[in-house]
Amino acid sequence: MKNIELRQLINNKSLKFYEIAREIGIAPTTFTIWMRDELTDDKKEKVMNAIDSLLN
Repeated sequence: MKNIELRQLINNKSLKFYEIAREIGIAPTTFTIWMRDELTDDKKEKVMNAIDSLLN
């Protein structure tokens, strides 16, 4: 499985993929496709920023 650390963080914070996708500004299906492969540094940063934003 790819992006294990991000998946664990999302799960531990009780967030949903669709919430992160909405915060980034993409479709939930697009985010799911992103998570199938290792994310680029740019995409990881977008995901981390979205998680931070949702938790604050």
